[in-house]
Amino acid sequence: MKIGSRLIQFPIVHPKLITTLMVLFTLALGVMIAKVHVDTDPENMLSEDEAVRVFHNKMKKEFTLHDVLVLGVVNETHPDGVFNPGTLAHVHELTEFAKTLSSEKYPASKVITRDIMAPGNVDTILQAGPGQVRFEWLMKDPPQTREEALVVRDNAMSNPLLKGTLVAEDGKAIGIYIPISSKHIAHEISQKLLDKIDEFSGDDQFYITGLPVAEDTFGKEMFVQMAISAPLAMIAIFVLMLIFFRKIKFIISPMIVAMVSVISTMGLLIGTGNTLHIMSSMIPIFLMPIAVVDSIHILSEFFDHYPKIRDRRKTIEHVMDQLFMPMFYTSLTSSAGFASLAFTPIPPVQVFGVFVAFGIMLAWFTTIIFIPAYIMMMKEESLDNFGVTHTDSEQKNSLMARILASTGRFTFAQSKFILVITLVVLVVAGYGISKIAINDNPMNWFTKNHPIRVADRALNSHFGGTYEAYLVLEGDKDTELKPALAASMLSEKLGSFAGEKGGLPVIREAHQAMDSILPNVSDTEAFLLQLEEAWQIKMDDSDDDAYEVWGQAIDALDLLKNRSQVFKRPDILRYIASLQEHILTSGLVGKSNSVTDVVKKVHMELFEGSADQFRVPDTTSAVAQCLISFQNSHKPDDLWHLVTPDYTKANIWIQLKKGDNQVMQEVVEEVEAYMA
Repeated sequence: MKIGSRLIQFPIVHPKLITTLMVLFTLALGVMIAKVHVDTDPENMLSEDEAVRVFHNKMKKEFTLHDVLVLGVVNETHPDGVFNPGTLAHVHELTEFAKTLSSEKYPASKVITRDIMAPGNVDTILQAGPGQVRFEWLMKDPPQTREEALVVRDNAMSNPLLKGTLVAEDGKAIGIYIPISSKHIAHEISQKLLDKIDEFSGDDQFYITGLPVAEDTFGKEMFVQMAISAPLAMIAIFVLMLIFFRKIKFIISPMIVAMVSVISTMGLLIGTGNTLHIMSSMIPIFLMPIAVVDSIHILSEFFDHYPKIRDRRKTIEHVMDQLFMPMFYTSLTSSAGFASLAFTPIPPVQVFGVFVAFGIMLAWFTTIIFIPAYIMMMKEESLDNFGVTHTDSEQKNSLMARILASTGRFTFAQSKFILVITLVVLVVAGYGISKIAINDNPMNWFTKNHPIRVADRALNSHFGGTYEAYLVLEGDKDTELKPALAASMLSEKLGSFAGEKGGLPVIREAHQAMDSILPNVSDTEAFLLQLEEAWQIKMDDSDDDAYEVWGQAIDALDLLKNRSQVFKRPDILRYIASLQEHILTSGLVGKSNSVTDVVKKVHMELFEGSADQFRVPDTTSAVAQCLISFQNSHKPDDLWHLVTPDYTKANIWIQLKKGDNQVMQEVVEEVEAYMA
């Protein structure tokens, strides 16, 4: 007796026991499916210790950044666009409502109220006389008149941080940026906002978009689609087998094998603590057709041999002797192919590969023990008229036989032609493979008329972009600076003033001050502080010509004193502005905001709103004054979204109108080319 027939002896003798054990095993794993947690976060395609993910999370923490929902309010019918009392009242009400939102499923997750960006939650920067600025809420209360609404518009449009981001340049749309503490509540929060929006009437249109919404919504809809697509796949397989075997009782067994394999595999996947990712959600679709393959082989052979043997047990033993090793090897190789995905660096792909491999081998084992048991539980009478009943001559004249014979003759006669066509197809396929472009933009997971995708198109047509990217710049690590080296660097700078009127006396007195202080200090900071005091006294006592030179000398000293605070330096801020302009003119970026924009806006208002003063000031101390002024606003911590408190790192907030991988890659290349 061969191994195949030996293995099935127990199922043949105890078919009901085998079936009972199989059902209990399936139920034990199947109940774990209730613990399912859907995960559509693309970040989780990377391992937690992946360098790019570690850096991303670190920067989000340093700049206190959060995932954001974008709620857009659009009015294209009113002459003043959204800047009318009715629309602004809706905006105010939605903002206040958003502040109250939290998750019912995840109580610790909620809207980050302090960081909401909306007309009622941001400052407008206004001049308050020479050398002074004042900060007022852009829209403390909803305006009651047209004139008040237009004041809101004018103040928003005059602020480069808000124009194109919070308010559309055409005045037809306003955005409310709602940060959330966790991506997993995005769909829930968006649904609550939509319920609130249903209470409004009028011409206003409301849209909710943003990657967190797309990802979380897809997770919810993906689960629904699984419940639809998996049964449809089973129905398709069932119909095909019914066409071939024409006995429902007979083809139920492969369907049971498929269900056992899928339920057990998914139950084990979820029960072992794995989340249901996009990849793992496809496991049932992969497993079902694979799971029935071995069953079909057995049934097909049984179909051919039963009419000759006319004994269930002998027939199934004969079939298993013939098919056991081929089925084992094909299942093993298929399983090994999927299991090899465990060596990829992408966790969801690893999970997908391992559990499909497990499911294939489980399907093989279930087929080996259950199909014989199922056949033995069938009544002998149910097999009447089952199997091949046609004579050899009838089979040769069947439609399928004629098609196969014709195909064989054509293949033999046109072998060279077929080889040439095959090579051509391979070449074309190779070229096509080289043109594959990877794009995982979650918006493209939805149909074009899906509300999220409609919102994406509508808001990106009005604003700088709803897709966010952050470009982090970091200053060079500060090396230890000894007092003598600091004095040498200042001496070199002083030498550049020799040709200026009144420069030589200043150089001489500046060196005298350095020479008198240097021997008495060992700390660089103390040296620079004492030197600044000495030079300031000299400056106050100097004439007009020398005063200008002393001012330049003190600026140089101030730059050295604040050498670690890189992003207070005017030259660096101008570099950032130039970089922003470069990526904007590339056509890839819709808008960007940085600490430079803050400095330029405050500097302009310090000079009574003069447009020609919308620039980076010339000295570090003047930059510092602008930043100090900004910190008198209602939300001074907003500055730390754009620069770290020690001014060693800066963050450029980039807004993109498209979230495709190719666009982001082109932006990266533009930045790298500019910095090269």
